[in-house]
Amino acid sequence: MSSTPEERPQGPRVVIIGAGIVGCSLADELTARGWTDVTVLEQGPLPAPGGSTSHAPGLVFQTSPSKTLAEFARYTVEKFSSLEADGVSCFHRVGGLELATTPERLADLHRRAGYAASWGIRGEIVSTARCKELWPLLDDSVVLGGFHTPDDGLARALLAARAQMDRAGACGARFLDRHTVTGIEQQDGRVTAVVTDQGTFPADHVVSAAGFWGPVIGRMAGLHVPLQPLAHQYAKTRPLAELAGATAEASRPILRFQDRDLYFREHTDRLGIGSYAHRPMPVDPFTVPAYDEARARDMEMPSSYPFTAEDWEPSWEDCRRLLPALRGTEIETGFNGIFSFTPDGMPVLGEARRLRGFWLAEAVWVTHSAGVAKAVAEWMVDGRPSVDVHECDLTRFEDVQRSPSYVRERGARQFVEVYDVLHPLQPMEQPRPLRVSPFYARQQQLGAFFLEGTGWERPHWYEANAPLVDALGELPERDAWSARYWSPVAAAEAKATREKVALYDMTPLRRLEVTGPGALAFLDRMTSNNLRKKPGAVTYTLLLDETGGICSDLTVARLGPDRFQVGANSPADLDRLLRHAPEGVQVRDITSGTCCIGVWGPLARALVQPLTGDDFSHKGFGYFRAKQTYLGHVPVTAMRLSYVGELGWELYTTADLGLRLWDTLWEAGRHLGVVAAGRSAFGSLRLEKGYRSWGTDMTGEHTPFEAGLGFAVRMDKEDFVGKAALQRAGEPTRRLTPLLLDDPAAVVLGKEPVFADGVPAGYVTSASYGYTLGRCVAYAWLPAGLATGTGVHIEYFGEKVPATVADEPLFDPGMTRIRR
Repeated sequence: MSSTPEERPQGPRVVIIGAGIVGCSLADELTARGWTDVTVLEQGPLPAPGGSTSHAPGLVFQTSPSKTLAEFARYTVEKFSSLEADGVSCFHRVGGLELATTPERLADLHRRAGYAASWGIRGEIVSTARCKELWPLLDDSVVLGGFHTPDDGLARALLAARAQMDRAGACGARFLDRHTVTGIEQQDGRVTAVVTDQGTFPADHVVSAAGFWGPVIGRMAGLHVPLQPLAHQYAKTRPLAELAGATAEASRPILRFQDRDLYFREHTDRLGIGSYAHRPMPVDPFTVPAYDEARARDMEMPSSYPFTAEDWEPSWEDCRRLLPALRGTEIETGFNGIFSFTPDGMPVLGEARRLRGFWLAEAVWVTHSAGVAKAVAEWMVDGRPSVDVHECDLTRFEDVQRSPSYVRERGARQFVEVYDVLHPLQPMEQPRPLRVSPFYARQQQLGAFFLEGTGWERPHWYEANAPLVDALGELPERDAWSARYWSPVAAAEAKATREKVALYDMTPLRRLEVTGPGALAFLDRMTSNNLRKKPGAVTYTLLLDETGGICSDLTVARLGPDRFQVGANSPADLDRLLRHAPEGVQVRDITSGTCCIGVWGPLARALVQPLTGDDFSHKGFGYFRAKQTYLGHVPVTAMRLSYVGELGWELYTTADLGLRLWDTLWEAGRHLGVVAAGRSAFGSLRLEKGYRSWGTDMTGEHTPFEAGLGFAVRMDKEDFVGKAALQRAGEPTRRLTPLLLDDPAAVVLGKEPVFADGVPAGYVTSASYGYTLGRCVAYAWLPAGLATGTGVHIEYFGEKVPATVADEPLFDPGMTRIRR
């Protein structure tokens, strides 16, 4: 039962739902930060309550394409290595070994080695002979090589949970098992208590760390949790003669055979084998039995479903081919264990805006558990995590991505793709199309090649422009990887933008409307630049947090005294503004009801001016200005902005008039040679100009002065969020740095490590071939002291590619093309 106010320690009352590895880790992290009134509720028995933690095989591979997940895993290794329970370490550092049995996988391992170098994780590509040395049971005739990570290993999840329970308990936390949550109480938009079958627990903060039961707890709080549980096969062999006499739990690296969706670990004289090769087996979290009910059904625990031998057979044959020692034995035990998946494979973290004090720490695997707990604890206590978590933020999903059918379908696909070789541009295959702009029919007629982002169909190039390729001359030949989801047509579209005029579909960019008597004061306080300008002004500005980290970059157009249109990035921007909006200020997302065409190029004025009676001259319509006007029959909000470094406008109208706007511009531009251009050309042009992309080039881990965005900060403003932190900050020790690859034929794509003086110095954020410059452009986070002209190397699939630190902007430094 809950304690009385007199008995309760000082500080907020926190109730954590779930005593798995995440809940126990979070209790430990919170109490270490002085929040001692922490109660952890668990429906099953402790210390093994029957969720995913109770059956997890404990593999920890730190390397990931996501820097955030790598940081989470690295902290998990660090913390669990320092913990003991019953005199046993909570982490067994046996290392990890990923195998390649195909050339494609070997190339992928080289890329993974690059991720490891970028994120500061020890790892190396090793020969077939070294793989055999590390794992003598291998049939080395099928192995081409491997990726060895000596600091990976086995997390002893139940021991780590116990060790952290003991530490948190010593600081005042309590852990109550056999408490089934039945409700979440709230008042005036704040959580107030957790109701269980054993009583009610008042709370200032409630954290759902319920694992695959997360959607059940979320529904009690009125929150949809986009999480799909799926069953995953795990089996143990009979004792192997080759392992006879083993006394240690494991002595060889954990092994991944990703070409067949398999992994292996030792259990003394047996092998444990996990498979993702079988059909997806979705589980309804609302039908998972409670602990006692599961035992009554002869299930070992709620998360352990009966083994389906027919699904195992193909994997067993693959296991025997790789490890001949298995040909003389059989599977002794097996089960189908439930794990949590989300539509994008990332955790779901953060506080619900509509129910303040209610937090999610869901879809977290043991690999990332301690790192996630640390981030959530920092978020709760300090107001922000010390690592960027935008990829995990619960606000990141669009409404269409929260439908039960979408979550189910995409969650199942994430299971299938766990070990797939995925290209960074590879779109989801289904369900598509979901979101299309009003120009979609015209884009199809022009042969658009669509990729997908946040549900939107986005043209990357148009086959109608293929005849323009002949006029380019010879383009550098691309390797097979960088040639995927690319076409030389993109170069033609970039050239047309630089020389004539092009139409870009900018509809997927988020648009917010902020109105009300206090709108100006509110936005000026929330952002870094000066917004106190007359109507018609457009301002590039930044959303910062209290530490000066860049939460987003915005383009704010003042369309009236109390009316603003804000170009934003993600649903998190809307969430942030709504959280802080004072009474009388309305913030709403207008993206779906509107559309936008970017008209850019030296002939942009010649295209647009004849369509309107308003003055679109440089004097009559200056750079970073906005007008509400008509183009032909279409009312538009025109903003003189350019993300590609050329003269032009962003033209906004309502969705119902979008097709008419496209047709009006297309017809008016025929005699000028207008083309439709896609995001591939767009990315090239914006990097030549040095324009940043939030979430890729900079995040909340970076300040404006590190990111080269000091021009968007007005330190002479009376106050704004993050100002005090920026005033305290010293000179940057790192900077977002432009690089030009020395070889005109070389290309990198992003996230590759950068070496200075032969040692890792940073990593690439964005990269694209600059067709105007005739070189690949890459931006990278590097030490601030690297001077222009300094030579560095970018590692691309194991090859060191020479590059040189350059001055920016690389293209049109005098801004003459935009301001004409």
